[in-house]
Amino acid sequence: MTSPPGQSDTPQRKALIARVSGRVQGVGFRFSAIRVARGFSLRGTVANRPDGSVEVVAEGTPENLARMVAWLQRGPPGAHVRGVEVEWIAVSGRYTDFDVAF
Repeated sequence: MTSPPGQSDTPQRKALIARVSGRVQGVGFRFSAIRVARGFSLRGTVANRPDGSVEVVAEGTPENLARMVAWLQRGPPGAHVRGVEVEWIAVSGRYTDFDVAF
């Protein structure tokens, strides 16, 4: 069955920027985030910030973005997450995968 004109068979996509603070650098946070985000079929990037935080830009379904935010609040073993600030942004559509940004 095809969708009516102007509608898609894929769920609506959303996007966010999350800034994760705490002990989140030097504990494998970025590479764990990549594995988790890919498991949720998200696209985007993760990067260490000069202030010691980690920044995640992610695009995907609202449900999978919510799952990612829940994971960010815990992080991988060895991390100590103090806080996660989430800002909802417009979907850019420029990402084809989820990877480290430098």
